[in-house]
Amino acid sequence: MSIAIYHNPACGTSRNTLAMIRQSGEEPHIIEYLKEPPTREKLVQLLLAMDMRPRDLLREKGTPYGELGLSDPKWTDDELIDLMMQYPILINRPIVVTPLGVRLCRPSEAVLEILPNPDIGTFVKEDGEAIIGKAKSRTR
Repeated sequence: MSIAIYHNPACGTSRNTLAMIRQSGEEPHIIEYLKEPPTREKLVQLLLAMDMRPRDLLREKGTPYGELGLSDPKWTDDELIDLMMQYPILINRPIVVTPLGVRLCRPSEAVLEILPNPDIGTFVKEDGEAIIGKAKSRTR
């Protein structure tokens, strides 16, 4: 089973998501996107798979979002993607890719929606919040 996570080890949400994937029994391919940013083509593919517009994937906190004036609606999707390529920190994370889908996992427990084995038992996030992973029913 192939799972990938676009990960920032400095981000608690990203660390929690990675830990939930591992608790599900999978070892994902970890892409530290600040060191190894996705190509423009890959970012567009991820956006399409998540049914998101570039603006929906922008991260504001701890980024040049404000300095660049990205809240202004004048920016086109192509321009926003260009800026994400120039400043990968603008890409919100973690993005998880599994055979069941692609999600921006904010909050981290959103990963359970796309894990092949979401029955992870009790998981305690770094902030102490307990998450109960339960097997979901699958229609055939």
